[in-house]
Amino acid sequence: RMAQNGTTENGMAEGIPALPFPQPIKIQEIRCTKIFINNEWHTSSRGGTFPTFNPATGVKICDVEEADKTLETLDTGKPFLQSFFIDLDGSIKTLRYYAGWADKIQGKSLPVDESFVCLTKHEPVGVCGAIIPWNFPLLMLTWKLAPALSCGNTVVIKPAEQTPLTALHIGSLIKEVGFPPGVVNIVPGFGPTAGAAIASHMDIDKVAFTGSTEVGQLIKEAAAKSNLKRVTLELGGKNPCIVFADCDLQMAVKETQKGAFYNQGQCCTAASRVFVEESIYEEFVRCSVENAKKIVIGDPLDPQTSQGPQIDHQQFVKIMDLIESGKKEGARLEYGGTAVGEKNLFIQPTIFSGVKDHMRIAKEEVFGPVQCILSFKSQQEVIERANSSQYGLVSAIFTTSMDRALSVSASLETGTVWINCYNALHTQAPFGGYKMSGNGRELGEYALAEYTEVKAVTIKLSETL
Repeated sequence: RMAQNGTTENGMAEGIPALPFPQPIKIQEIRCTKIFINNEWHTSSRGGTFPTFNPATGVKICDVEEADKTLETLDTGKPFLQSFFIDLDGSIKTLRYYAGWADKIQGKSLPVDESFVCLTKHEPVGVCGAIIPWNFPLLMLTWKLAPALSCGNTVVIKPAEQTPLTALHIGSLIKEVGFPPGVVNIVPGFGPTAGAAIASHMDIDKVAFTGSTEVGQLIKEAAAKSNLKRVTLELGGKNPCIVFADCDLQMAVKETQKGAFYNQGQCCTAASRVFVEESIYEEFVRCSVENAKKIVIGDPLDPQTSQGPQIDHQQFVKIMDLIESGKKEGARLEYGGTAVGEKNLFIQPTIFSGVKDHMRIAKEEVFGPVQCILSFKSQQEVIERANSSQYGLVSAIFTTSMDRALSVSASLETGTVWINCYNALHTQAPFGGYKMSGNGRELGEYALAEYTEVKAVTIKLSETL
């Protein structure tokens, strides 16, 4: 059975021709590492540089030539098939979707008092800053770049310092296809310097950021203290999945694990709190462990691999600390919980049962391959517990009762609710969070409002007009 994203649950594609998997990129093949401004490549005015590393090997990466290799795998460590069929394909769909909107953004004629006519126009915001995360560097870039350009804006992009390569390669393609100079600019650097400059710059009119809630708060503060620029934030999540006893159990196990372990768990949408009804709890845990044992950890460029390394040592240490906290606080480690090897960034898919709401692993965003399974007795109880979080990004419901699904979905305080599926993201559908998961929406028609200003033009009618 194909998953909704076009791959099987473990990330492997079915029913497709064999792909020419890329050979390791040689250092002498790489070239795009400079700052891209006005369609030209510039060196840092201060002469500073920073390295980017392959998290699967720890080897330092240099520039990337304009070739047919998929750079997300090299730079992020995610399995190649996921980069190819999800990140790259999703980016293409996003660009095509918003290209179609470019000549359809229009205002209205409004009925007002007698002898007046009122028209509205949608005009570009101006210069838009985009600060991109490291977990989906290409996809998140297009989520911001495409609607901004469709609405007639110019863009300044800061890719994450861990994963700048695909953004810089996009710069070379932008120049190649003939974008006017200055429409798209790419400034690699660190958050406290390049990112802070975008958030506080008086000539930038809007900033869109995907990342942690803590950094999102800093960006919103800087935007307010500078020119009160518009801000779109897509931030953290501690996302609840509710599994009712009448669900398709095997499907629920596969979908929740797709949510928990996809991209090594490095997703704001990660299914990090799985609430299972008591009568099927033990069976659900057993099936989850059996399914996790099938996950293949290894070289991201190997087509058999379904889980790669974490992005860097800092994230690796954070995840292992949270796993240890789960053990100490009394959760039952059912599977995994250890690193794979001694000198790399791979972590076994990890499953905890007996998790309680007060535990750190049930409250904090792990951003790693950790699945927390909790139990519940009643529908009202689980709704209250699911909503008892500072976050409100996504949620999921597994049941064969559509009445129950719609009733529970109306009660959940999240921007997206998936019913009998997970990570079912579509370019046409809006995405964003409630509460401290962010402000505004990306994707779909709703994103266009984030990149336009509405101007009302009122005309007094007379005999000559």
